[in-house]
Amino acid sequence: MSKKQKTKLTKKKTSTGELLFSLTKKDFIVETFRAGGKGGQHQNKTDSAVRIKHPDSGAVGESREERSQPQNKKIAFMRLLEHPRFKVWHLQKYKEVLEGITLEEKVEKMMDTRNLKVEKKDEKGNWVDINVTSTEE
Repeated sequence: MSKKQKTKLTKKKTSTGELLFSLTKKDFIVETFRAGGKGGQHQNKTDSAVRIKHPDSGAVGESREERSQPQNKKIAFMRLLEHPRFKVWHLQKYKEVLEGITLEEKVEKMMDTRNLKVEKKDEKGNWVDINVTSTEE
């Protein structure tokens, strides 16, 4: 997957409450492969092992324990949801939706020249404030 896909961050009303954002199959990469190991001929001929990747968070869930691909897919997805990277990503997206501002916008706002304090040392070795003027305005 060379093209990075965006997760749809929309607020939707549901019967039980408010759905903050949703993930679809397009947000994940599902790979199947041969599990290897014990199991003999059956395991060597079927692609029953599953690896699910979430590119935005970098989290990976993998399962090869079961003989059935659907069972392994379910286990791999549950492992991906429990992955620390996915949990951090999910919390960050949750905050973005609630605040209505992305992390990039938040950093841009914090880096405004009115919020910056620049200092340098003078000839005597004392720290002196430098006035920062915006060149963009």
